[in-house]
Amino acid sequence: MIGLLLFTSFLGLMLIGVPVAVALGLSGGLVIALTGGELPWFGLYAVEQNFNAGIAKYPLLALPMFVLVGCIFDRSGIARRMVDFAVALLGRGPGMLPIVAILVAMLLGGISGSAAALAAAIGGVMIAAMHRAGYPKPFSAAVIGAATATDILIPPSLAFVIYSVMMPGVGLLELFAAGLIPGLLAGVALVLPAWWLSRRHGFGAQESGLERPPLGRSFREASWGLATPVLILGGMRLGWFTPTEAAVVAAVYVLLVGMFVHRTIGVRDLVPMFSDAANTSAVILVILGMAGVFGYCINTIGLADPLVAWLGELGLGRLGTLVLVLLAVKLIGMFIDGVTIFMVFVPLFAPLMRSFGWDPVWFGVLVTMVVALGQFTPPFAINLMVAGRIARIPVESTFPWVGWFVLGFAVAIAAVVAWPGLALWLPQVLIANP
Repeated sequence: MIGLLLFTSFLGLMLIGVPVAVALGLSGGLVIALTGGELPWFGLYAVEQNFNAGIAKYPLLALPMFVLVGCIFDRSGIARRMVDFAVALLGRGPGMLPIVAILVAMLLGGISGSAAALAAAIGGVMIAAMHRAGYPKPFSAAVIGAATATDILIPPSLAFVIYSVMMPGVGLLELFAAGLIPGLLAGVALVLPAWWLSRRHGFGAQESGLERPPLGRSFREASWGLATPVLILGGMRLGWFTPTEAAVVAAVYVLLVGMFVHRTIGVRDLVPMFSDAANTSAVILVILGMAGVFGYCINTIGLADPLVAWLGELGLGRLGTLVLVLLAVKLIGMFIDGVTIFMVFVPLFAPLMRSFGWDPVWFGVLVTMVVALGQFTPPFAINLMVAGRIARIPVESTFPWVGWFVLGFAVAIAAVVAWPGLALWLPQVLIANP
């Protein structure tokens, strides 16, 4: 009964518009007070203790830096230069601009650290270009919304940072490496329907007549952006810096490129950027602290053990239970943002993984892929909302097109479920050959 009260109060507060952090804190505080009647102050001192414990973790030092990278990236002009280089490399023709948008989103996902910021940056460049080439705006917005979902799979990834904090014993470098191949697979799963739909409906008929940027010049201008993921991942692989320090390296590098190479960022831009990053980081950290209170309640009332027992009684087996859990995450992800899903439900996942023998790194990648799918699945679909706002169209107009991308992404998830090595091979190689 107490467990039911915990979740119903949280969901009820969310439905009436209460902020996530407040909903987590109020529902957790209510349960602590009801179960701590014999303690001083009804045991509410546990709220402060677990709030501090929820954010006093070393990997979280990377979070403000990754957020800052996203804020800098939005103003640096890297996206436009990467688009020009991709167009110069792939050429012009029907179906090529959507492929360019997806490939650039995959590459820049390793720089921005924020799907919404990435959707805004790429959408601002690509949607107008695709419209001039003859692509309908709803289709273009659907492509951008789906493409930028790969952001949380390709490092640096805020989702992986949060998962590594919430799941003890899982290294951030392992998660970063594990997300690369599934992230590339997800990108391919989006390229195929984008190309097929463009060809089938005759989109981009005017694209062949548009100018193709010179390859050499566009490569020189994009080279600073191309070097970023190589610097970050190569530096971690060679031991130059830890994954947490990589966030600082990424922020400093992108800032220097924006200020002194591309010269798109001035001194007067620094205060607004730092302010935005500080505000966003503070919101996430408050949610994380309150999620620590919520997780304490889950562990204290023993909610995970009955859930594991119930799933075991269903007789679905290891694979069937995994599919059921992922479907539940997918359903929740259609209404709740990904960060909240990680912070609220990861405490329930740990006992499930131990009981059914799921690899925590593999499971973390699968959950992240499902959460990414939720970013462009209606009705929540934050990426579609951003892309629709840039295209100045109602988000509902993208729904007929986005279904094909949802299907392709789901096939990529099924492949990682069927072949865990797609996620686990690269981390094993990196660990075996440090």
